[in-house]
Amino acid sequence: MDVRNFYSIEEQKVGFTREQASLFAKSVAGDFNPLHDVETKRFCVPGDLLFAIALTELGVSQSMRFDFESMVTEKTVVSLPEKLTNKFSLLDQNDKPVMTIQRSGKSTKNAFFVASLIEQYVQFSGRTFPEMLIDLMKKNNVMINPSRPLIIYKDMVIEIDQFPEGSVELEFSEASMTVDGKKGNVKLGFDLFVEGRVIGHGTKDMVVSGLRPYEQSAIDIIVDEYNATKATYQLSAN
Repeated sequence: MDVRNFYSIEEQKVGFTREQASLFAKSVAGDFNPLHDVETKRFCVPGDLLFAIALTELGVSQSMRFDFESMVTEKTVVSLPEKLTNKFSLLDQNDKPVMTIQRSGKSTKNAFFVASLIEQYVQFSGRTFPEMLIDLMKKNNVMINPSRPLIIYKDMVIEIDQFPEGSVELEFSEASMTVDGKKGNVKLGFDLFVEGRVIGHGTKDMVVSGLRPYEQSAIDIIVDEYNATKATYQLSAN
């Protein structure tokens, strides 16, 4: 996988087409959120694509935190920093932060390590819905609004002890959800491995809004529609 197929860059300015961002969501992340459909009015670029670009262009540090600040569309031009500091933001054409990154420790730009980390993480992230989120909602007896689901990618953290040679593998470790009225905070944890040895761990945090009492029949409809969209895409891709 070459992440550079999914964006354009010139003089540290990054741009996207709807087709590029949508293809990344579906073919790399396995993310079939309607917001990433080419034809949707409310289109947005997947947050995981911004994460992938940051790692590809700027490298991986041992400790990294990514805060997602605002929505990115095909009209957004994202500026990467000319010089890296311990904390910096990726800015849009109006100098508004779209992502803030905090980093420390040693860094690497080893292309194989970076690419395998990206691929493993975005595939894990793409499994958030329905695989992980439905289970959490059921346990907490809440569900998203079927007609207007709102799931906001808040932040993620990666901690890496070392950068050994070899392909990175990721394993899901834990999930939790705290509910406060109609809003919920979701945290997903994972561990990173190279050749069976733990080299690090991380978390992904999201906010879900518009929560209501859990209804299995409504959830079944949401999941069936999601799976049908996924199946249609996979059939057309083949």
